[in-house]
Amino acid sequence: MRLTAFLLPTALALALSGTPALAAPTDRADARPTDTVDLDVLFVSAHPDDEAGSLATLGQWKEKYGTRAGVVTITRGEGGGNAVGLEEGPPLGIIREREERTAIGRAGVENLYNLDRVDFWYTASAPLSERIWGHDDTLGQIVRVIRQTRPEIVMTMNPSPTPGNHGNHQQAARFAAEAFHAAADPRAFPEQLSAEGLKPFRAAKFLRTGGTGGSSAGPECASSFTPTVPTDQVFGVWEGTPSSTGKTWAEVEVDARREYVTQGWAGTAAAPTDPAKIRCDFYTLVDSRVPYDPADTSPEAILRGSVLPAVAGGLPKGTELYLTTSRFDLVPGETVEVTAHVRAPRDRALTAPTVTPRLPQGWTATGTGELRSGVPAGTERTATFTVTVPADADTNQQRLLGATLTTGQGTGRTDRAVRVVADVRGTLEPLPEVGLFRDWAGDSGYPQLDTLIKPVLTIGSGKSRSVRIDLRNHGEAAQGGTVTLGLPAGFTADAATKSYAELAPGATGTVTFTVANTDATLPTANEGGSDGDYGITITTTSAAGSTVETGALEIVPTSDVPHTGHDHAVDGVAAPGEYPGGELDLSRIWEGQATTPQDASATGRIAWTEDALKVFVQVTDDVLGKKVVPQDCKRQRRTDSVEIIVDPKGNSADTSTVFKAGIFPVTDDPARGDPPCWQRDADNRQGPGATTAPGMTVVSKVSAPYAGYTIEASIPFAVLPDAVDPARMGFNVLVYDSDTQDLSSQSRLGWSTFTGVRADPYRYGLVTLPGYTPAQRGASAPVFPDTAARSVHSPQTVAQSAVDGIAPAAVPRLPESALRLTGQRRVTGGVEVTLRADRAGTAYLYAWDGDRSRGDRSVELTAGSPVTVLVPVVEGTPASLLAAFEADGAALARQIPLS
Repeated sequence: MRLTAFLLPTALALALSGTPALAAPTDRADARPTDTVDLDVLFVSAHPDDEAGSLATLGQWKEKYGTRAGVVTITRGEGGGNAVGLEEGPPLGIIREREERTAIGRAGVENLYNLDRVDFWYTASAPLSERIWGHDDTLGQIVRVIRQTRPEIVMTMNPSPTPGNHGNHQQAARFAAEAFHAAADPRAFPEQLSAEGLKPFRAAKFLRTGGTGGSSAGPECASSFTPTVPTDQVFGVWEGTPSSTGKTWAEVEVDARREYVTQGWAGTAAAPTDPAKIRCDFYTLVDSRVPYDPADTSPEAILRGSVLPAVAGGLPKGTELYLTTSRFDLVPGETVEVTAHVRAPRDRALTAPTVTPRLPQGWTATGTGELRSGVPAGTERTATFTVTVPADADTNQQRLLGATLTTGQGTGRTDRAVRVVADVRGTLEPLPEVGLFRDWAGDSGYPQLDTLIKPVLTIGSGKSRSVRIDLRNHGEAAQGGTVTLGLPAGFTADAATKSYAELAPGATGTVTFTVANTDATLPTANEGGSDGDYGITITTTSAAGSTVETGALEIVPTSDVPHTGHDHAVDGVAAPGEYPGGELDLSRIWEGQATTPQDASATGRIAWTEDALKVFVQVTDDVLGKKVVPQDCKRQRRTDSVEIIVDPKGNSADTSTVFKAGIFPVTDDPARGDPPCWQRDADNRQGPGATTAPGMTVVSKVSAPYAGYTIEASIPFAVLPDAVDPARMGFNVLVYDSDTQDLSSQSRLGWSTFTGVRADPYRYGLVTLPGYTPAQRGASAPVFPDTAARSVHSPQTVAQSAVDGIAPAAVPRLPESALRLTGQRRVTGGVEVTLRADRAGTAYLYAWDGDRSRGDRSVELTAGSPVTVLVPVVEGTPASLLAAFEADGAALARQIPLS
């Protein structure tokens, strides 16, 4: 039995007559409704709108197959900008929750679970996101939702630090990956089993959105997809399928996106109407406990064997078949143990089961795949094979090891990726965030995800740096040899080839080169090489042979910052002698629409005095975007603005140790002459400029008639997060161009320009300050926003929780006896109700009309003491009373009709 789902507030009022009854009150600690909601698919995300690109898929599945999906949203996105109002922080979070409920409702998704973590600011760092959110508590919440809602499929985003990938997205995906395993493991969060009465749950499949590769648009997009990594299993769902409304699902998805008005998405472009131009949603299979067919390109391929039965002749629904290997990296000529795991459905045995390996050509296996006496219902049997890699196997590539299970009930198949490597493998040193991702992927059982990351390092234009090659001996004998670094024209190394000492089996080592960019005329940033990458090769040789790995160097722009006089005037004019250094080109695009010099272009200059950096930016612009009011001086990327970034020592891993000033050249404040405003954003101390950057001055001059503006800023060294390293300071200037009045920028320009560069300090430009001596000081500890919207403050969440049985914020559920509500009735001025709790806690009450709260009140309760309160109502007629009660880290929600 499945409960009637919570109806979306803006889609359909929650009719009292249809409100499912909760279980009778009981004093059991694990009390909850007789059946919490049962989902088929659970999408794990970081913010409202993260699921938007999958709504065409989820909607099709719901309409065609009855598939029921839910969404976990770790934050409510209250740290972002607001395109339609002045709300920020928790009030904005509640608005965004409503937008999300309305948007996903267009795809028939009715269950949304917010975890109440803070949306602190935009970052590219998963480790920083984990640090702010807390690993174990957040993972525990997601595991609880999985164990309660029992989805067969868990979906999420890309967990890797690919350029431009939001760090919150990465970490949400990593939590989802860990939760896929942890929810099935009785050793993980055992208190959920012992104290809450939950049971381990084995979800069938785990997928991430997107696929690395290419495809044509149109109805054949799924079948035409070619993965970049041949071992990737990518499935597509075409958005051009018509919905019951007559619109294509592509159009429905656009309608859903437009609900995110605070994000500035109300003007999302219409979906293509030509079927040949409509794309697929793609999903990459990361893990599967059930058999699947990688050749299946139907819209329901992902659902087969989990939500839906297999095709005719396939294994019974609920059958598990998956492989594990004794290791991921394999050396030619060596062996690996491969174990096939076969689990019968809970209600059906598998007879005459036989597992047959499917191996790449030339690979061999020994071992029997016969599972004698069959597999009883609900139990697991295994078959183990010893697989030998051919001695002449190509290295530096992933291969699929497969198995086919044949039974009296049907046949199914599965695969697992392994990587063939040389005895000694040499790889480019990872960036810190990449190294942490690789460690996480390996420790979590997903080492194949390493292919998502291209190894890159940055180097200053005309500068040199050390380049470390990391070595590991994967073989069974000690090995020594050489490493040769292949560089493109314009680069040299201190030696073409270097030797490494003998490495024992399993041992690691390094070889370090000094690499110089000898041609300073080579294009920098995303204009250089191939999309900014200058390819390199790493040839590692041992007694067993040689292998070649690839990587890339990215050139960031550099400049020498000259000293300027103490009488330098900050007046919006670059007077002669004030900026004696070279001009910076700020006109390169890093995201958004291409521009002409007249549409948007910019130049910049920088200098220093004994106490401050001086920055001058001149912007050419044809249309002035919407002016913000002074109270809305934040999130500068929404309209015409300039962002000045300083990484004091040029070595930050994320922007929590960086200074970033967002400057609006003009505000909507005619009484004061429409002055500029500035604030710090997504950095060491986000907030209003006067508070977070005392002593910083900004002057703006806007041309009339409008053709652009100039900004001059003085940034005291004292407000930077750390003392400057005059030999290596990270620096960037970004320019946002908007030609609209809806607080959405169309083009993003700058000096050091890469996708997502504003959050990637390693890609900032590098400058020196000859002659500058920094003051002796320590680094400033970062200050993070720490107030998130809470589920008990959201009547939308409380209304859903009262129906589907999942406690607000997915915390442990209190027993029904924890809170009793009696005597509820409408009275003059509001709703009267008597509350009695069996423990001390806080009750949050909402007079609910089925769509919105018409009044609210919170009440502190003590054990055993009844309290009668009035929930004030100013307008409207509430139909029911919602109540959330929290105590000792647990909560429950109730809904009662009003008389």
